[in-house]
Amino acid sequence: MRTDLIRKTALTAAGLAFTGGAIAGPVTTAFAAPSAKPATQTQTDRKGHGERELGVRYEAQPNFYYCGPAATRNALSVQGKNINVDDMAKEMGTTEAGTNSINDITPVLNKETGKADAYHSVEISSPDADAKQTDTLRADIVKTIDNGRAVVANIAGTSTDTTGTTHSYEGGHYISVVGYRDNGTTVTIADSADPNTASYQISVEHLADWIATRGYATS
Repeated sequence: MRTDLIRKTALTAAGLAFTGGAIAGPVTTAFAAPSAKPATQTQTDRKGHGERELGVRYEAQPNFYYCGPAATRNALSVQGKNINVDDMAKEMGTTEAGTNSINDITPVLNKETGKADAYHSVEISSPDADAKQTDTLRADIVKTIDNGRAVVANIAGTSTDTTGTTHSYEGGHYISVVGYRDNGTTVTIADSADPNTASYQISVEHLADWIATRGYATS
């Protein structure tokens, strides 16, 4: 039986209180449909050297409520897979209200990875992540990426990346974590919401607080 994760209370658009993954406006730019030939990030593989980044065949989400399928699609692309987002949306039960929780995404990751136990869901149920939860997240990200897989995270609220740019998703959003440096102190995000900010880096402490009251899928 699925147990839904606790939701952030700062949901601002009618109907979004049911979801963990439809973006409440306004967002800085309009969403772009996936390009016919998505960009590929350069893969940096320095496992054992405190940093590693996986190659992503990035696609932006085609609408405001497909962040769950799009984040999952981008995450699976690091394994060389190219799954149609519409097919994944059906499997996740995604509607215009979004994708309900990370527990709807983990089974799809397992199915497409080809292993029933490739991923599991981890909940951060408190309003803010504590040191233990942050350390667990860091270790999970390093382990998953070292296994050649990406993490998918359900986030909500506002956070700031390493350049000082803010990213705000008060109604909830899903992102992929595709790299790390400094032994996981800083992580790389693939964000389907806006191709102009498709990739950025954030501290693992900020990411943990962004996930707080929700959860993530990890190896």
